[in-house]
Amino acid sequence: MIAAEQLSAYLSRQRWFAGAGPPDSPQVVYSRAERSGWPSLVRLLVEADGATYQVVVGLRPINEPPEFLRGHDEAVLGEVDTDDGRALAYDAIFDSELALGMLHDLVPDAGAERARVMSVEQSNSSVVYDDQLILKLFRRLQDGPNPEVEVSQALADAGFKWVPAPIASLTHESAHLALVQPFLAGGVEGWALALTSLRDLFGVHDTQSMPVITEADLQRGAPDPGAAGGDFSAEARRLGETSAGMHVALAAALGSTPGDAGAWADDIAAQVDRVVHPDFDKESARQVLDALRSVDPGPAIRVHGDYHLGQVMRTDAGWYILDFEGEPARPLAERRRPSSPLRDVAGMLRSFHYASEVAMLERDSGLEEAGRAWEACNRQAFLDGYLPDAAEGGVLPEGEAAVDAVLAAFELEKAVYELAYEQAHRPQWESIPLAALRRLRRP
Repeated sequence: MIAAEQLSAYLSRQRWFAGAGPPDSPQVVYSRAERSGWPSLVRLLVEADGATYQVVVGLRPINEPPEFLRGHDEAVLGEVDTDDGRALAYDAIFDSELALGMLHDLVPDAGAERARVMSVEQSNSSVVYDDQLILKLFRRLQDGPNPEVEVSQALADAGFKWVPAPIASLTHESAHLALVQPFLAGGVEGWALALTSLRDLFGVHDTQSMPVITEADLQRGAPDPGAAGGDFSAEARRLGETSAGMHVALAAALGSTPGDAGAWADDIAAQVDRVVHPDFDKESARQVLDALRSVDPGPAIRVHGDYHLGQVMRTDAGWYILDFEGEPARPLAERRRPSSPLRDVAGMLRSFHYASEVAMLERDSGLEEAGRAWEACNRQAFLDGYLPDAAEGGVLPEGEAAVDAVLAAFELEKAVYELAYEQAHRPQWESIPLAALRRLRRP
């Protein structure tokens, strides 16, 4: 029905397609007609460049060009022949009638009347219904349970209320195809809140003579949150508490094993060895990893795997944690592998650093000290919220030195990953992870 050339061109235009260009000879390995008549719906699984992708195809007569595709040229596959005549093939999520049908197939009593596509995702596609439910369509599929479904369900079953509990899911063989969850209407992403806090702080510094915390102050310890954009420090602390609760619940729901400091250090060392940059001090990195090898790293548990301010949502009730799929580019087995909960902590701390740097890029120079102070105070606020609850829940190494060693190693890992990404995609931002790598030293 759909030509390989049409699929190749369509896939190459999608943000969730992992290939570098149009794939050669994509093949349909599964096809199911899920709705007949007009509009029709066909679910395809397509192998392309060594990966399997889910494509949901909508079909309407070519003499009825749909208005909803206006401005979405990337969603059109082209004209095809069907048993009912010539039709236009397109991504079905943009067709409200078909999107509502996909929801009702999974949740028959949903009663939704409106559907809209979220436009910010890169690895999957999501449709929101009446601002009450959200259907996530997994695009790149791998054999085995998707961590987003697996971990969200485990946390909900363990009584952790700060995750949208799965309502329904769809599978094909061992792979999850889709997930329905409550939609957090009115919630604000943590990244947006952090940038708002920084803009407010920088605005004050632009117009008033406000105390600025110096580098010497930072060397002595975390500054007073009230002196450095403290309007976010209370939120950072609450986020730390919620993060600790997540890890304690994950350990209870999915179990824990003794962590392997040597294996973790060897894995990070391999990533360090791949870095090519004249300003990267690999000897300092090796010292950080030597410190990791010298301690008992505490338990290994299932973790979020891609934890940052863009993965948390602040609502009137509190912080919710989203998107447990992990880094989509990593193999599924690796994403499901237990690790230190401090790996997630490191990801969030790196996110605070990125927020301060990105906010400074928006404005003139001269705000470096204020930006560093904001990062330092909110970093400390997050740890103040996280560490006591996580220690009480038994998911941390014993002793401050061991915690520092493990956390520094995973901050190193994250910054190395960031440097490689910036080198490939945003060379003008290389300075952000390089700054983090320079300040990492053996605890």
